[in-house]
Amino acid sequence: MKKFLACTIIAFLLVNCKKAVKEDTQQRGVITKSAMVVSAREEASKIGTDILKKGGNAFDAMVATELALAVSFPFAGNIGGGGFMVYRKANGELGSIDYREKAPLSASKDMFLDESGNVIPNKSTLGAMAIGVPGTVAGVFAVHEKLGSLPIETILEPVIALAYKGVVVTKKQEERIQYYQSYFNKVNKDSIVFNKPWKENDTIKYPALARTLERLLTHGKDGFYKGEVARVLAKFIQENGGIITEEDFAKYEVKWRNPIVFEYDDLKIISMAPPSSGGVCLAQIMKMIEPFDLHEFGHNTLKTIQVITEAERRAYADRSYYLGDPDFIKIPLDTLLSHTYVTKRMRDFEENKATRSSDVSHGNIQIIESDETTHYSIIDQFGNAISATTTLNGAYGSKLYCSELGFFLNNEMDDFSSKPGVPNMFGVTGGEANSIAPEKRMLSSMTPTIVEKNGKLLMSVGTPGGSTIITSVLQTILNVHEFNMSMQEAVNAPRFHHQWLPDEIRMEPNLFNATTIKNLQNLGYSINEKDSPVIGKVDGILVLKDKSLEGGADYRGDDTAVGF
Repeated sequence: MKKFLACTIIAFLLVNCKKAVKEDTQQRGVITKSAMVVSAREEASKIGTDILKKGGNAFDAMVATELALAVSFPFAGNIGGGGFMVYRKANGELGSIDYREKAPLSASKDMFLDESGNVIPNKSTLGAMAIGVPGTVAGVFAVHEKLGSLPIETILEPVIALAYKGVVVTKKQEERIQYYQSYFNKVNKDSIVFNKPWKENDTIKYPALARTLERLLTHGKDGFYKGEVARVLAKFIQENGGIITEEDFAKYEVKWRNPIVFEYDDLKIISMAPPSSGGVCLAQIMKMIEPFDLHEFGHNTLKTIQVITEAERRAYADRSYYLGDPDFIKIPLDTLLSHTYVTKRMRDFEENKATRSSDVSHGNIQIIESDETTHYSIIDQFGNAISATTTLNGAYGSKLYCSELGFFLNNEMDDFSSKPGVPNMFGVTGGEANSIAPEKRMLSSMTPTIVEKNGKLLMSVGTPGGSTIITSVLQTILNVHEFNMSMQEAVNAPRFHHQWLPDEIRMEPNLFNATTIKNLQNLGYSINEKDSPVIGKVDGILVLKDKSLEGGADYRGDDTAVGF
C-alpha cells in the first residue's frame, strides 16, 4: 500500500512538474493587467486603447478601432463596407449587431447573368455593380447610441487626426498596393491616391476621408446616409455604372440579433447568427467533434485532422443549402444545431477512408468568399468584451475609390449566389437560399466569437479569411482548450481547411508533418498546399488565471495587441 501511495505521489509530482514546465516555456503574446485591443494595425489598436484609458468602455473603443482601421488599413478596414459584432457585457448579458451590406433596391436575381443565363465574368467583383449598400457607419453609430459611454467627439477626434496626419506604409502594405494597382487603373476613371509608387516607411495622408469623418462628427449617421455624402456617393456610383441611389442609403438600417450560443465541454461559445454562417457552422462542427478525444489524438495529427475535416465537410454542405438572410428565408436552426441531427451527420464517418463530398447531401453547391476581411477583439477594464469582423469583401473591395470622399467601396454583391450552383470568385458555390433580392443581406462566413468557461469570460477571437474564417476560429479555440496553448501559440499554429467543395484539405505550405500528409493521402484525402499560403489572420484575447489578458496578434499580417 505504501509502495502504491509513493508511486502515486511521484506520478502526481511528475505530471505537475511537466505542466509547470509547459506553462513556463509557453510563448506568450502581449500581457496586460486591465484592458486590451488587438487589430490589424498598431495605429488602430492604440487609438482603441487610448479611448479605454480615457474611461471609455469596449463599445466606445469598438467605434474608434473600426473607424481607425478605415484610415490605417484600407485593404479591408472601411466605411464603405460592413460587418458583424458579438458582445458580452461584464454582467454576462450577450448580444450582437448585424451591419452587413444590403442589395440595392434595383437589384435582381439575374443581374450578373448574360442573355444565355451565364455568369458575366468580373461583373460582381470589379466596379460599381459589385457594390452593396454599406453598413459600417450605421453599425458604429448604433453601437455608440445603445452601449457607448463617451461623447462621440472624444471617440472620433483622434481618428480624424490620424487621417490628416497620415499612416506609415508597412512592407506588407507596400506589396499589397503594388499588386492591386493594375486593378485600380482598370476600375477607376481617374488616378487615385493608391496609384502612386508607395514604398515602405512612406506616409499616406487621407484628407478627403478626414473631411468625411468630420461630417459624421457633426451629423452622426445621417452625415453618411443622407445629405451631401449620400448625394455625392450615389452620383459617383451611378456615373461609374452602378445602381445604388440616395434612397438605398436613406433606407439602410442595422439589425440587432440574438447570437448563436452553444456548449462544448465546459465552454460556452457565443458567435454570430445568420446572415453570417459563422456561428451555425462553428456550432455544428464543434458538436460533431465533441465525442472524439482530440486532446489524446494530439495537435494536427492524422486522427485530429481527419475528424475535424469530416465535420467541416458536413457543416459546409449544410451552409450552402440552408443559410442566407433570415429576414428573407426560413432557416431550420433548431434542427441544424440539435444533438440528434449532428450525430446523424457524422454517422457515416469512417476512420479508414475519406468521405467523398459528392456522397454528402446537398452536393452541387460550393462556397467562395473573399479572404480580405479584418477582425479586432477588445476587452475593457470593466469586464466587457467585443469581437468584431468587418470587410469590403475582396482586397480593396470593388477597387472603386471615391476620391472626393476618400474611401473604397465594397464588392459584397459577389457574396450572393449570382447563379445557384456556380462558384463565385473565391470558389464558393451558393444555393437558392442566398440568391439576390432587393434589400437582402448576403451570406457571410464572418465568425466574431466570445468564449466563456465555467460562466466566466475566457476569450474574444476572430479572423479574416473568407470561407476559412470559421475553421480558423475553430482551430484557435481548440488550440487553447484541447492542446493547452497560450493565445499567441494558438494564433501562430499552422492551420488547415476543408469547405466541402472543392473536395480538398487546404494546408498552409511547409508547416505540416510530411508523414501525416502522406497518410491522409493514403486514406483518400486530396491535399492542397498551393492555394492558401495564409489561412486567416487571427486576433484574439485570452483571460488568464490571474485575470490578466494575453493578446494573440497574428504574425501573418501587421496585427498588433495594445493594452494597459
